[in-house]
Amino acid sequence: MNTDSVYDELGVSPVVNATGTKTRIGGSRIRPDALEAMNRAAEEFVRLSDLQARASERIAEVTGAEAGYVTSGAASALTLGAAACIAGDDLGRMARLPATDTPAEIVVPRTHRTGYDHALRASGATIVDVGMNDRYLGTGSHNTEPWEIADAITEHTVAVAYMAKEYTEPPLSTVTAIAHEHEVPVVVDAAAELPPTSNFERFVNEGADLVAFSGGKAIRGPQTTGILAGRRDLIRSVAAQHLDMHAAADVYTPPSDLVDVDRLGGVPRQGIGRPMKVGKEELVGLLVALDRFIEEDHGALREEWHKRSKRLADALDHLPGVSTEISAAEEVAVAPEVVVTVAPDVSVTDATTVVGDLRQENPRVFVGADSLPEAFTVNPMCLDEEETTYVLERLRAHLGGNGN
Repeated sequence: MNTDSVYDELGVSPVVNATGTKTRIGGSRIRPDALEAMNRAAEEFVRLSDLQARASERIAEVTGAEAGYVTSGAASALTLGAAACIAGDDLGRMARLPATDTPAEIVVPRTHRTGYDHALRASGATIVDVGMNDRYLGTGSHNTEPWEIADAITEHTVAVAYMAKEYTEPPLSTVTAIAHEHEVPVVVDAAAELPPTSNFERFVNEGADLVAFSGGKAIRGPQTTGILAGRRDLIRSVAAQHLDMHAAADVYTPPSDLVDVDRLGGVPRQGIGRPMKVGKEELVGLLVALDRFIEEDHGALREEWHKRSKRLADALDHLPGVSTEISAAEEVAVAPEVVVTVAPDVSVTDATTVVGDLRQENPRVFVGADSLPEAFTVNPMCLDEEETTYVLERLRAHLGGNGN
């Protein structure tokens, strides 16, 4: 293991990441090429609107959307996207957000609600959730019927929000058709839905007006970056509410593809996105990481992850009271995870104790806790071979085994 950690120098325990690209432990490793580009970007100055305009072009090329924007994370993309749906090109509304003159409602299927929709509410919007949780009753009912979405749309509706997962319903194409019939945009949270790279275009092709992706997960750009792709008019509103607009009107000349000055009719005040600024270094790093992500052999990467997961599963499966399985990547994560189930009446410990104790070590070891109290998960996405060996050693020590 690395004994030359900057975190050790600061007196902070580093983490061995066996749970995936979680923000709470730093996301993912920035690609070396992206890090080098960030260092070069730090040595010079650039007009950020010019850089965002180039980013918009590149994001549009990758996603098939009309335009794009780099944000300070996927949650920021959702806040800015919601703000664009509320304010459009209205400078007065932009200046007043998150206060709204009239109710600004975003319709969300109830089973799409998560803690992350706070990002939508931060814009000043009110969530109107629809549907039930009937799918799990075994009656054949769906959680949200299409008519419920249509019924919830009123003159106060500014958008419909959609959480993109393999298991979410109704289908996105059904939702976008309903929303567009009522002339309402659809904002999709696809923060963790990469790879496959085909998802860049998938949501746009299915009618999404705005799609948010994380830049700090599988893309392996700076952790504090996100991507918003979608309609040009909405991206222009995002830019007007995000960029530093403190300029004299006579010399206010942002790139016309990014900000339509004539349509705005004036210079915006500092908008709701001002606390969410993105530095030139992060912008450049994200763009380089995006290109490398597109070029990457994701099939080979998936094979590597599966091989690593199988090594872990095979080594743990024979321990007393322990059973393992490798989940399909599409279920909850982009990499195949090892689900480790611990029977406390047979094992020397239980899953909760293992997870908690590992997090108290130095270095801390983070495994996935979403399956507690019966099980935990081990995700190979952010592990190298040395770290895989270390995680295996620590797991065997806690579960009653030894060696690796």
